[in-house]
Amino acid sequence: MQMKKIGLSSLIIILSIQLVFAQSAKIEFDEETFDFGQVEETGGPVEHKFLFKNSGDAPLIIQDVKASCGCTTPSWTKEPVLPGKEGFLMARYDPRNRPGAFTKSLTVTSNATPNVARVFIKGIVHPKPKTTEGEYPVEMGSMRMRYRSMHMGDVSTKDAVTKKFDIFNDGDAPITFLDKMDVPQYIKVSFEPQTLQPNTAGKMVITYDGKAKNDFGNVIDNFRVYTDEATESEKDMRIQATIKEYFPPMTAEQLANAPKLTIADATYDFGTIKTGDKINTEFTITNTGKTELNIRTTKSTCSCVIEKLSKMTLAPGESTNLKVTFDSTDRRGMQQKSINIYSNDPQKPAQRVILKGRVES
Repeated sequence: MQMKKIGLSSLIIILSIQLVFAQSAKIEFDEETFDFGQVEETGGPVEHKFLFKNSGDAPLIIQDVKASCGCTTPSWTKEPVLPGKEGFLMARYDPRNRPGAFTKSLTVTSNATPNVARVFIKGIVHPKPKTTEGEYPVEMGSMRMRYRSMHMGDVSTKDAVTKKFDIFNDGDAPITFLDKMDVPQYIKVSFEPQTLQPNTAGKMVITYDGKAKNDFGNVIDNFRVYTDEATESEKDMRIQATIKEYFPPMTAEQLANAPKLTIADATYDFGTIKTGDKINTEFTITNTGKTELNIRTTKSTCSCVIEKLSKMTLAPGESTNLKVTFDSTDRRGMQQKSINIYSNDPQKPAQRVILKGRVES
């Protein structure tokens, strides 16, 4: 009789444990996505409260909520939500500096089964009205521009490239652009219109002749234009371009017979050095092609690196050394510097070598 009681008690305990472990919370949101519709960028943050219910049979605890963007701030019910009861998740979205359509997610981690759930917010941010100062932030007398530096992008040595840049007369009187200019011969600058009326937009037209420039890679040119304004009539600007050599279409046979620039080991790791140390190394360049290789120029990406090439013209099979010195003065931490090499190799006209390492004070 006593054994039967013990057996019955054990069975009750086991069933009770199984019942406890069988219980679990379950999170069910009333909606998984909320559309804010049109949101004004200048209207400040908007909020939406997602309601959820614990449809399980154990208390629900939200452990964490992570937003997919720093523009979205979540808050939620911190207390355990009993079975059958409701809780909330508040999503706060800041539209400032975020014009256009958006979709953001909030990932909810809890003790529910499953333990991860997601809800979404979306909408379209209507941008704040543009001001003259905001649209044309660079001021030069009464003339305003988007940028002081004009980027021409890639410029081929085959054909000149022309681009137009926005300008604006923010003054009370017309601006006439004079024919007098301080511009390099390979650059032409004109204005549309020649006389720009007050509160009117126009164009500065720049034509860049890469072949006449006779350089390769990233280049910067300074120039000056003049207007009839009583003050600040001289306007200094600059032009940036990446000049690439033009190669006409070539047959497979022509490519096979072309020059070919090969670098034995294009990366040098100098390890760890002290500030002020100078590192010297050499890179071996070989013409592994079948015709003469002409190295057009070499350019370092940092004034802290000086490069010197022993020979600019290589016969097939011939090699030369690129001597490089890195001056670590005023440098700290991890360093990576490049020297770009431009040649008449039609398949790889621009190659580079790299110096890297760490500089400690």
